[in-house]
Amino acid sequence: MNILTNPSKLRGFEKHVKVENVSRRSILKGLGIAGSFVLAAPVMTRQAFAYETGAGKMPHGVVVDPRVFVAIAPDGIVTILAHRSEMGTGVRTSLPLIVAEEMEADWSRVHVQQAHGDEVKFGNQDTDGSRSTRHYLIPMRQIGASARSMLEAAAAKKWGVPVAEVKAQNHEVVHSASGRKAGFGELAADAAKEPVPSIEGLKLKDPKDFRYLGKGQVSIVDLHDITTGKAQYGADVRLPGLKYAVIARPPVTGGKLKSFDDSAAKKVPGVEKVMEVKGWPWPSKFQPLGGVAVIARNTGAAIKGRDALKIVWDDGANAKYDSVTYRASLEEAARKPGLVVRKEGDVDAALKSADKVITGEYYLPHLAHVSMEPPVAVADVKGDKATIWAPVQSPGGTREDVAKTLGIPEDNVTVNVTLLGGGFGRKSKCDFALEAALLSKELGAPVKVQWTREDDVHHDFLHTVSVERIEAGLDKSGKVIAWRHRSVAPTIASTFAAGANHEAPFELGMGLIDNPFEIANLQCENPEAAAFTRIGWFRSVSNIPRAFAVQSMVGEIAHATGRDQKEMLLELIGSPRIVNLSSVKDPWNYGEPYDSYPIDTARLRKVVELVADKGEWGRKVPKGHGLGIAVHRSFVSYIATIVEVAVDDKGKFSVPRVDTAIDCGTFVNPERIHSQIEGAAIMGLSLAKYGEISFKDGKVQQGNFDDFPVIRMDESPVITNVYIVPPGADTPPSGVGEPGVPPFAPALINAIFAATGKRIRALPIGKQLET
Repeated sequence: MNILTNPSKLRGFEKHVKVENVSRRSILKGLGIAGSFVLAAPVMTRQAFAYETGAGKMPHGVVVDPRVFVAIAPDGIVTILAHRSEMGTGVRTSLPLIVAEEMEADWSRVHVQQAHGDEVKFGNQDTDGSRSTRHYLIPMRQIGASARSMLEAAAAKKWGVPVAEVKAQNHEVVHSASGRKAGFGELAADAAKEPVPSIEGLKLKDPKDFRYLGKGQVSIVDLHDITTGKAQYGADVRLPGLKYAVIARPPVTGGKLKSFDDSAAKKVPGVEKVMEVKGWPWPSKFQPLGGVAVIARNTGAAIKGRDALKIVWDDGANAKYDSVTYRASLEEAARKPGLVVRKEGDVDAALKSADKVITGEYYLPHLAHVSMEPPVAVADVKGDKATIWAPVQSPGGTREDVAKTLGIPEDNVTVNVTLLGGGFGRKSKCDFALEAALLSKELGAPVKVQWTREDDVHHDFLHTVSVERIEAGLDKSGKVIAWRHRSVAPTIASTFAAGANHEAPFELGMGLIDNPFEIANLQCENPEAAAFTRIGWFRSVSNIPRAFAVQSMVGEIAHATGRDQKEMLLELIGSPRIVNLSSVKDPWNYGEPYDSYPIDTARLRKVVELVADKGEWGRKVPKGHGLGIAVHRSFVSYIATIVEVAVDDKGKFSVPRVDTAIDCGTFVNPERIHSQIEGAAIMGLSLAKYGEISFKDGKVQQGNFDDFPVIRMDESPVITNVYIVPPGADTPPSGVGEPGVPPFAPALINAIFAATGKRIRALPIGKQLET
């Protein structure tokens, strides 16, 4: 815990862009991010948790030293560091709120300051995988409790009383026996001299005494700035002498520049320079694709200059990539045996003896992230030092990659994180920041690289394309006795290593090998699939195609057997139990230990039953309407969704109502859960209705919202109801940002079937219903 006495000059980032709460309080001397008067901070990769999580296994683990995260000014203002990136989830509020709760700080007197990228100092900063709360609920509580303990110890010494007789409450420490009180600011200097308590000796607050956590009464700290246009995003960064750049990149992944004519580009008013940008051989992780950069006095001139370039590309081997023929190859692979990644019983024999076999083949195309804010970065490289300003999800990873790319020490790189105008996984890949760093080094001046929407779509790290083929064998009574699921998709690992043709364990663990159904004969296979473009993680990742396939198949089985969808679903889930994954070689569980986060079918059944009750499953709906249901476990949370769809006589459809139940364990802010689930319903509907990126001659065929649309306000679900399962005692927190997306499409598809009798097995829906 730092003691703040004087305002200090802002670092490079804060001079130009203040990412802080609406109070606009000055940054004070000594805060960890300011770099002056910070005591050593131990990195605890194996600290004592109330339950074990995967946090300690993340790069650089977890830091729980209050001297790094908390600072108190003489006037009592408490500054708490936010070390995760804010992209709309509310994490920049939630994690500091946990600290404030435990240290008994008054939230109205708390200032939130964004951390720069430094994982040695702050611990892991990768803001993805729906991990922030599940990895940092306990560490943030420990930080707050340590700060509280140090304040109480300082007060006890000041008054000469036992520490057991004093208590922190509402931004001050009180001694009830004598009536004495001292504010946090008054105690700060003495508290800073106290040793940081051991983790084992900390006493956390009883949850019944929480003032903020779980109440849903705290707005996000950036709300006022966002709603009044004052919030600062990547594109808002301005520096003296800033140059503006856009880049023409190879239209085919792995392509190279052959030649270019820049004579017309240089005649565009405002254009100052045209230069080649280094590219890396594919696959190249997050390194730039290369191409031709146009440098100008403003972004508009740079874009006009780029439009005037005449470029000849060598498209390379991936020029053969075509979505139509590739889909056919995936379907062919799905109809043949593949690598067995889970095997229970004898599926071949059970299918052969089955009274009936139902087969479904489900297709999902590539998807683009299209966050509202396209990629953008500002870099200022001076000698062997680099400063970056960017909306990145992984500031620590960006720092590491910038250092490696420029060949400078990592300690010489400062990555300042702006607010993110959406992320969805795209902004955990820092290619745009590396482009800015390379150009700044070459030009000897600060440079902003701005991606247009077309750049964003054409050169994205796309969600994978996939075919999911499921065969379900039924006995004479209609019971499912066999289940074979073949999943064929190019892997994210192909972005990192040539020849990666099977999905990685973390992809297989997203709805394939972790199937929770109680079926005696169950087999999962993963045939080979080569990649011909950049594949990357996307909100919910492989859970999207897997939930679409599995839950659609449940609907198909229910129809074939004359059963209710919900009852069929519960029958397949089976008895309350912990799913045994001992037959799986590498049972990936979102990085979490299985003892803390097992697949618990009792919790899965609970969300189905809750949403069926609250969502009035089976209610009478008007003609042309239908109800569909789906359930899925992802990011160690359980979520079930009911969609009501209305289809008119021309095949146009709308969604009057959505009901979702989620069990995400212990939670911090229910308002943020509602917000994330509501957003997931909108995104899920948009992807199911319109989402498709296609290739011809190796090139993406879409470019903007005219041919890759997202749903508009008038197409969004009219009503979205969210029901949160109250956590059990000591139930650890789990993910919220991503789990809402996967069950939406199959619930919608099942609803469409109920309304029309038409079964959709390939997304997007597009015009498949129109007559």
